[in-house]
Amino acid sequence: MENPFESGENRLLRPPSTAMVIFGATGDLTQRKLLPALYNLAYDGFLPTDFIVIGASRTKLSDNAFREKCKASVEEHSRRPIEESVWQDFSKRIFYQPLHATEKKDFEKLRKRLEDISLGGVDNFHFLFYLATSPNFFGPIAQNLKAVELVVDPNSEDRRTILIVEKPFGHDLQSASELNRTLQTYLDEKQIYRIDHYLGKETVQNILVFRFSNGIFEPLWNRRYIDHIQISVCESIGVGTRSKYFDETGILRDIIQNHLLQVLSLLCIEPPNSLSDADSIRDEKVKVLRALKRFSSEDIDSRTVRGQYTSGFIASEPVIGYRQEANVAQSSQTETFAALTLEIENWRWAGVPIYIRAGKRLPKRITEISVSFKPVPHSLFRGRDMPQILPNLLTIQIQPREGISFRVNSKPPGPRMRANPVVMDFLYNDSYGVRSPEAYERLLLDAMKGDATLFTRNDEIEEAWSFLEPLLDRWSSTEQPVYAYEAGSWGPSQASSLLSPLGHRWRRL
Repeated sequence: MENPFESGENRLLRPPSTAMVIFGATGDLTQRKLLPALYNLAYDGFLPTDFIVIGASRTKLSDNAFREKCKASVEEHSRRPIEESVWQDFSKRIFYQPLHATEKKDFEKLRKRLEDISLGGVDNFHFLFYLATSPNFFGPIAQNLKAVELVVDPNSEDRRTILIVEKPFGHDLQSASELNRTLQTYLDEKQIYRIDHYLGKETVQNILVFRFSNGIFEPLWNRRYIDHIQISVCESIGVGTRSKYFDETGILRDIIQNHLLQVLSLLCIEPPNSLSDADSIRDEKVKVLRALKRFSSEDIDSRTVRGQYTSGFIASEPVIGYRQEANVAQSSQTETFAALTLEIENWRWAGVPIYIRAGKRLPKRITEISVSFKPVPHSLFRGRDMPQILPNLLTIQIQPREGISFRVNSKPPGPRMRANPVVMDFLYNDSYGVRSPEAYERLLLDAMKGDATLFTRNDEIEEAWSFLEPLLDRWSSTEQPVYAYEAGSWGPSQASSLLSPLGHRWRRL
């Protein structure tokens, strides 16, 4: 079968000439994700014909030293082994420039370096600036890029400047709004690409294709036929080297505010005017976030549960509890697990409970959406030896096995008339015979093309923070208990109480 990621048609979709600068180039994100993604784009022939990437950070390195560091990272983290001919061509495009984010003179040197490297002059390139740094540096970097005229006119038809910023984007609504205003002082909103790598995952993108290209599902995608929805983001790892950051953040800010609410908004949007227009899709996503039923002081306890892992076992290996992790306070109230009951107050979804959960030190790593349809109104398959008829269930697994499955009921072989559940599976690896590209590959490629569809807009960010603000305020007061759960379990037992009033239970993953 032809590899869909290497087809001649896709090779025609190469972006225009691009000069990329990665701020924070010696950091973990750049080395583990960005450089392997760029290498794989080069391997597949997707990089622009004229492409350069400059790594920038405070560390003093030569071009060759940086290239060697990049090669080691690609060898360790790429989904493909290095092919020497591809690497030789790719490495010629890699450069390095020492830089302090707050020093304007360093940005003048950066501009000079871009001019020296760019064949035909820097004016022939689109600029792509990736901020793989602490948010504290977002403002100074944007200011200095503007000061040295590396931010082009946002209305130019010939060139563009795109600034990609990583999470965390704010710590709450106020800080997110302030950060938006700061960036918009120096760039137009359409030049700012806020990245959420979950939106680059193939299965997440497939939500739109699945809904809007299959006539059998969209007519059923509403409160008349859907009983409830569950979204789970489960990790078996602990906080690891991110303990200091995580103890100031928690799972609500780290996973739910961004990844999980973004997935939810795609799952529940109204049909956009166009799938080829970024703002058509993002307009509809914002409407979903605005329609989420807000938390009140009276119902927070009945709609939310938070927990923190204690010592236990993961894959039969002992692991320490959260409060024993380095840089975590012994009295920490930071949640490593959160479960919420949500409702979307609009015509399509009113009355459909949406259960979401995210946690660390759970039994395994899995991210899954499950859509449970309503049971048949009257079962004809009743009797002493008849098993309960299970409702239809659509499951979208985002990781680790990317795919979609649909549970239906069917008669098994034999003389008796009965109904048993069977599952129809679609798995990417089986259907296409190729491993899906990493999320950052798709997102970097889209950014080079100037396609903002899979990046979040300022109003999306602020609506998500606005929705969670009452919950963050309540949890910061420590009035609501932080329930302990053993590492290797599925979270605190109290999380089941969110589902039990309606007779639901968490899916066994």
